[in-house]
Amino acid sequence: MIAIIGASGRSGSALCRALDQPFRAVVRDAAKWSALGIAAPHTLADLRDAASLRTALDGAKVVISCAHARHAAAILAAAPAGARIVLMGSTRRYSKWPDEHGDGVRAGEAAFLASGRAGVMLHPTMIYGAEGEDNVQRLAALMRRLPVLPLPGGGRSLVQPIHQDDVTRSLIAAAGLGNGDARVIVVAGPEALAYRDFCAEVARAAGLRPRPILPLGAGLLMAASPLTRILPFLPRIGAEEIRRLTEDKDFDIGPMREILGIRPRPLAEGLRQTFS
Repeated sequence: MIAIIGASGRSGSALCRALDQPFRAVVRDAAKWSALGIAAPHTLADLRDAASLRTALDGAKVVISCAHARHAAAILAAAPAGARIVLMGSTRRYSKWPDEHGDGVRAGEAAFLASGRAGVMLHPTMIYGAEGEDNVQRLAALMRRLPVLPLPGGGRSLVQPIHQDDVTRSLIAAAGLGNGDARVIVVAGPEALAYRDFCAEVARAAGLRPRPILPLGAGLLMAASPLTRILPFLPRIGAEEIRRLTEDKDFDIGPMREILGIRPRPLAEGLRQTFS
């Protein structure tokens, strides 16, 4: 039996809809799970409550967590002995800019690798294409409102976004691997591209004309980011998001292809699917 932690979240619900074998959803909010309309048994558990989590995972042969990796140590402690573990991390763990999110992923990875448990931790790059996601949808909304697109450094830093369906396929493949040492695998799109080119691809997929790029300093844009909280016609953008746009995010996906057997879809194909 498979137990899926975080089943009512974006990646969790996408996984639940794609699985063709029995599973138990482990959720914190029964109403939110019921609203998804997914016909599968569920169990309530709080990741901060060791007893309820241990009960929810009882009997599981495979535990897949789509919750934040900061909870990895609690999940490992509560999972049945011998259960295969699949955890969702994030490539934020490789960022040179420290923040709570990235620190939590690094701590979760360290706990997983030290646990001696068989399994995989997946580190996805920016995920797009999920129901309700706010990466490409928010970017498209921004470009609908602005005649030019202000980007730090002209948007020349690299990104390598991955479609939600490819993340889901990677989770399923990781769950099906044979027992072995704990592994960490980055899952990303097939190739990196400059963020300015990514914006142009999103614009075209959304039926918009690609916006001219206005190069600005990251410090200026970070200082102006609080305006997005008070201007109702702009999507909210945090200073930390702008700062992350100044570093390259390109990754080797050889292990994703060779170990998981997943070949991610090209960006243009994924965006067509997202905006169709």
